[in-house]
Amino acid sequence: MGETFTIRNLADIEAIEQVPLSERVTEKSTYELISKGAAINPDAIAMSFIADGDRYREPLRVTYGQFMAKIRQTANMLADMGVRSTDVVTYLLPNLPQTHFVLWGAEMAGIANPINPMLEADTIKEICQAAGTKVLVALGDMPGVDIWPKVAQIRKSIPSLEKVVRVMGPSDEAEGIFSFEETVERYAGDRLTFDRQIAPDDIASLYHTGGTTGRPKLAKRSHGNEIALTWGLKAATQLQPAEAVMVGLPLFHCNGTCVTGLLPFSLGGEVVILSASGYRNPTIMRNFYRIVAHYKPVFFSCVPTVLSVLLSIPVGDADISSLKYLICGAAPLSVELFRRFEAHSGMKILEGYGLTESTCASCVNPKDGERKIGSIGIRLPYQHVKVMILGADGRYLRDAEVEEIGSVCISGPTAFKGYVEEVHNRGLWVKEGWFNTGDMGRMDKDGFFWLTGRMKELIIRGGHNIDPATIEEPLYQMAGIKMAAAVGRPDAHAGEVPVAYVELAEGAEIGESDIAQWVQSHIGERAAVPKAIYIVDQIPLTAVGKIFKPALRWDAIRRTYEQELAQLGELAQSVGVRVAEDKVHGTLATIRIKAAVGADRGQIEARVAELLARYTVRYAVECV
Repeated sequence: MGETFTIRNLADIEAIEQVPLSERVTEKSTYELISKGAAINPDAIAMSFIADGDRYREPLRVTYGQFMAKIRQTANMLADMGVRSTDVVTYLLPNLPQTHFVLWGAEMAGIANPINPMLEADTIKEICQAAGTKVLVALGDMPGVDIWPKVAQIRKSIPSLEKVVRVMGPSDEAEGIFSFEETVERYAGDRLTFDRQIAPDDIASLYHTGGTTGRPKLAKRSHGNEIALTWGLKAATQLQPAEAVMVGLPLFHCNGTCVTGLLPFSLGGEVVILSASGYRNPTIMRNFYRIVAHYKPVFFSCVPTVLSVLLSIPVGDADISSLKYLICGAAPLSVELFRRFEAHSGMKILEGYGLTESTCASCVNPKDGERKIGSIGIRLPYQHVKVMILGADGRYLRDAEVEEIGSVCISGPTAFKGYVEEVHNRGLWVKEGWFNTGDMGRMDKDGFFWLTGRMKELIIRGGHNIDPATIEEPLYQMAGIKMAAAVGRPDAHAGEVPVAYVELAEGAEIGESDIAQWVQSHIGERAAVPKAIYIVDQIPLTAVGKIFKPALRWDAIRRTYEQELAQLGELAQSVGVRVAEDKVHGTLATIRIKAAVGADRGQIEARVAELLARYTVRYAVECV
């Protein structure tokens, strides 16, 4: 990058922007960006892959020279398979070095489409059909992993699919299946053998994201989007050449691929891959602090659930001083968890915000300036974030005032190019160039943003987006159900988990356990199976007859808080919780406690704070 920036506040960002981004960025493709980083030292380590956390000292290492050769070989192979600039290469892979070979090789030859391999086969098929997948790259058949059986189940029902590439498995070329390891070696690694001139507006990737329509939503992101994101992250993180970062988030998600992938690769840095399953690997989490001490990374990205797990693991005598900070996002982080984890680990947490449609990151608390706990920080350089007041039809009315809640909207060089299917693009752009994220929030006088809720109905379970329609549609297929709605219920570990509210048809004789059995066998995404079913007399409706989901979310919060506060025991005679909309915080739980005779108010409030420490919904205590 050459330049050094110190970002402490919004004024520093505005000073950076005095020079147009076009004068700072010369690369036109992600391939060119990685090539530039690799040229710093071709013998440097690009990736250290830890297969098992208990054997973290024995990684598979890939140098930059080897990395670039594999990207070129992969791109050449895909081009020879007929992939052109507008053709899609889908992959179903865990976190492996090969995943990076495929991702960046696919972006050079055509368009990369990462898919969550934990999705059910029918959902994967729908995404491939929507994307128009030409080549599918997937992990071969392995004990305990169901990726290849899914591929075998769906590959003949994707009309556009011409070839399948199997990673860690044999070829069956008569069936159109090619071994990645065998086939890629047939191609040159010292040069590209096809001619493609990439323009910054060319589409580089299609990442699937959650939605509210029940159909796959594929976000189109250009090479220019991904390059602009990387430049902004360089300025905000001040990552230096040869520094190491760790990746435990999945490589089907843009945080794993871009923040802890493209960013360090662009600087010739080392990416430490924390096993094929990342943070879900118990051996990685058990040895996490030892891994930090050994590889000396300067940062990692995670979601709040990761911090919850690490909070219970002793740091011991591990030297983790190399970590300058960690970036936490994807779901709200409770203030108490924030403080406890910093005290436990000595690390600095930078809360941030972004979404697939903004290429990954839009805001972050400045590492060199004031951090406001609970906020998502200030915008990244060259990105534009505003809170807007929209009409009932979703159209722009005006910019929100300072501290006024409205719709969080983004624009700028990282704003995506829309969804693949035009049906998903209706109403997205509130005014020219401005994308409505669906999140509600406010901006304070210092330019820090605070999320207060979501207009869109996604349920975010530990950073995993769940479309309520994937729960509601199977419920409506069950006899005896008149109306159904799925919402997120607060959860101390995952941020929120899905629950379903059901109104029964007259005369129906089914119970919550019957409905629970039904959804277990009819919902195609395991993470979406509701943690609870609530049968209610009547589901709340708006004046025009639509389900009023905020009331259901408030009820789910009430149930959760009342369950936790039952542990007040002898301190309270009674506890009541009322949850409603709040003009400042979005949602507020008012807790009314009738104190037991002789109970001290301070003691009660301290115990309430302890019981609700890991939840993010604001509350106020009234003692009577």
